[in-house]
Amino acid sequence: MVATKASLGELSSYGVARSTVKGAPLSDEESKKLHAFWRATNYLALGMIYLQDNPLLREKLKPEHIKPRMLGHWGTSPALSFIYTHLNRVIKLFDLNMIYMAGPGHGAPGVLGPVYIEGAYSEIYPEKSQDLDGLTRFFKEFSFPGGIGSHCTPETPGSIHEGGELGYVLSHACGAAFDNPDLIVAAVVGDGEAETGPLATSWHINKFLNPIRDGAVLPILNLNGYKINNPTLLARIPHEELEHLLKGYGYIPYFVEGSDPQSMHQAMAATLDHCVRQIRSIQGVARDNGIPARPQWPMIVLRAPKGWTAPVEVDGHKLEGFWRSHQVPLAGVRKNPEHLKLLENWMRSYKPEELFDANGTIIAELRERAPAGIRRMGANPHANGGLVKKSLRLPDFRNYGIEFEKPGQIEADNTRPLGVFLRDVMKLNMNSFRVFGPDETTSNRLDALYEATKKFWIAEYFPEDSDGGELASDGRVMEMLSEHTMEGMLEGYLLTGRHGFLSTYEAFAHVIDSMFNQHAKWLTICNQLPWRQNVASLNLLITSTVWRQDHNGFTHQDPGFLDVVVNKRAEVTRIYLPPDVNSLLSVADHCLRSENYINVIVSDKQAHLQYMTMEEAITHCEKGLGIWGPASNDQGQEPDVVMACAGDTPTQEALAATALLRNEFPDLKIRFVNVVDLFKLQSDREHPHGLSDRDFDSLFTVDKPIVFNFHGYPWLIHRLAYTRTNHRNLHVRGYKERGNINTPMELAIDNEIDRFTLAIDVIDRVPQLKARGAHAKEKFKNEQIACRRYAHTFGIDRPDIVEWRWPF
Repeated sequence: MVATKASLGELSSYGVARSTVKGAPLSDEESKKLHAFWRATNYLALGMIYLQDNPLLREKLKPEHIKPRMLGHWGTSPALSFIYTHLNRVIKLFDLNMIYMAGPGHGAPGVLGPVYIEGAYSEIYPEKSQDLDGLTRFFKEFSFPGGIGSHCTPETPGSIHEGGELGYVLSHACGAAFDNPDLIVAAVVGDGEAETGPLATSWHINKFLNPIRDGAVLPILNLNGYKINNPTLLARIPHEELEHLLKGYGYIPYFVEGSDPQSMHQAMAATLDHCVRQIRSIQGVARDNGIPARPQWPMIVLRAPKGWTAPVEVDGHKLEGFWRSHQVPLAGVRKNPEHLKLLENWMRSYKPEELFDANGTIIAELRERAPAGIRRMGANPHANGGLVKKSLRLPDFRNYGIEFEKPGQIEADNTRPLGVFLRDVMKLNMNSFRVFGPDETTSNRLDALYEATKKFWIAEYFPEDSDGGELASDGRVMEMLSEHTMEGMLEGYLLTGRHGFLSTYEAFAHVIDSMFNQHAKWLTICNQLPWRQNVASLNLLITSTVWRQDHNGFTHQDPGFLDVVVNKRAEVTRIYLPPDVNSLLSVADHCLRSENYINVIVSDKQAHLQYMTMEEAITHCEKGLGIWGPASNDQGQEPDVVMACAGDTPTQEALAATALLRNEFPDLKIRFVNVVDLFKLQSDREHPHGLSDRDFDSLFTVDKPIVFNFHGYPWLIHRLAYTRTNHRNLHVRGYKERGNINTPMELAIDNEIDRFTLAIDVIDRVPQLKARGAHAKEKFKNEQIACRRYAHTFGIDRPDIVEWRWPF
């Protein structure tokens, strides 16, 4: 349908305010002061983008006052600071505990400005003082080498959401609100951000907030109409359609639309007052009657021009209200005198002489518009979660282990005892620990958790849900079939001082590759900021792994998430591949106690052989890797070959290969090394967990062949160990993108991690076996053919493969 003039009018971001909530709660004096505060924030935003000197224009603006390279995003900044200005008002009016998240975090000038005015910035960075010298530094160092980032980075007081990669603001906000009953999270959603997949799914956060125990999220959809170079979709659909869309998600949307400052201030004030009262009413009713029904939470749609208050046009081209205002609207001001004059007039239109005193300090009546102390959004302790974090109370993980007489004789589901351990962790931390996952807690064998809590569910119930549904409105297991939303919730929960655990199928951990990247970058910067207190580590259980996805097929076979993890900085990443129950429990306990890491634990959920007693597992995990004595026969001698492994299935196949070789060649000296902590393979010069060259050479020798059976892609081991003395003799087997609907052994054979291939590798690489090992090689190749034939005939692996046990 072609839009009519009437529908185009309702899509306009210009004119006197049009709002759902009517009223004018501001006195003339209050409106004037609010507008002055907003003018100051806009002036600061422009100063950050353009100026390196003459911050208050106390002399004529000259080219040398302009930064040689201007970086930053003006387009979204005025709306971000407009919202911040009005949130300050309601914080003071209602004594709110509130934090602010800027989804379009590239508009950092719109956040940094009000944080500077309220004083929180100068308290953390005293050199950015509230005077002429401090203001000069503040302006010059924005988007400047060694200075202030152009997004809401970890260096930004009050930020737990950078907003550089778009799509996560609502899930982060929801995680922050969990178990914070008095907190309101104001989450600004950019209309470009609203086009991303993660944001689209995260509108459903309102189905996960319990109005009794949780805080509230107030989404504010900022419709400025444009991305970098295109219109935004939600800004170009009819008003009624957008309203129906948001109502369909379960919100009550309140619109504030226009560009006239005076009427927009009144409309925004009235709308925020109404939303705060509605949130308090929802929570009050639920908390009084004890019934946590799913409410319709309020949200705001702010339609205002992109680059609001900028010049209407430049050189005959539209600027304000168009995509040209997205970044630096006047990029050539150092060389273009007309543009320089235009910039000066633009900046002077905010009347800085009325906003700053003779010392270059924001005048007192503007600073008083901001809340005081920790009510300031830039100083709220929830946005520096380590300030409010309490240590987890943990049961003794040793009590959850597997007992057996001999190694390699019994099988157990590796993750099931972990679920029992997590159940009791949950019991001890019912206000500060949650478990997250995309509809897989039961599938991943963690369902013992339901003895302590249930899956959160506040939507409608069917009678059959009581038959094994494990649903409850006070549940603390959070499930939604969106890895993005679950990961975002967990990150928001951790960054505000709590603890959590997420499990997901290995192949689909890739869905959150980029989120992992962003969180790792966040932690890396936090480690450099003494004022940022440590938060609990992000713990990811990667299960339903490649080697037991024989039933789901090729699409579910991908161990490459580990390659993504290795790309990040060593001080924040950890990878563990425990081969059995007891080592998994030891690793999980360690990870839950840790801070400021991303811990990736790879453990399959299916039944696997058990190898180590609890005490052996603790020792092994503390070392991170080591020689397995019962599997080795080189005691007191130099080995002929080192058989190494990492991961549960690769460990079993490496052990089976070792048994084959010891039966065929009793005089062959084999050293068996198992790796739990993958970064032990890297040099201690590159990773804090890395082995020294001396220790690595002692374990792996300096000149003997190493056959390494690895859970993931084989080149990752080479990448980690390429500087080692004996790397030239390192031969790695791992996943090679060969799969389908296979049996476990057929999948292993296809990718050459099976016992027969490993035994053949040893024969090929140990000099004394090359000739006399020919008959054994033929035997092992015949075994591979027989295994494949059996699988294709009967659909399962041979009994001797399935029932294999360690024979020594």
